[in-house]
Amino acid sequence: MIEYLDPRAAVSTPTTPYTLGIELAGSNQLTVGMLANGFPDSENFLYLIAEALQADEPGINVAHYNKGNASISASDEMLNSIKTECQALITAYGH
Repeated sequence: MIEYLDPRAAVSTPTTPYTLGIELAGSNQLTVGMLANGFPDSENFLYLIAEALQADEPGINVAHYNKGNASISASDEMLNSIKTECQALITAYGH
């Protein structure tokens, strides 16, 4: 007789679903920020994401940001701009 063992450990922390989100369908006054971390191609990747997003929902506006250096935090000025201008944010950590 063959006995199959499940290698996964028992879960000790309950799973909490991620519920934060924004409705994109039909949004004409929505601006989505794209924050690149400064690694090569992180910005190029976000341009492709923005292009696909706007192809699906043409009324969405996009604002692009780039920290320029992956080893530092975004500046307070940049974070304030994002907070003021955008209703949602997509970040990319390219390599």
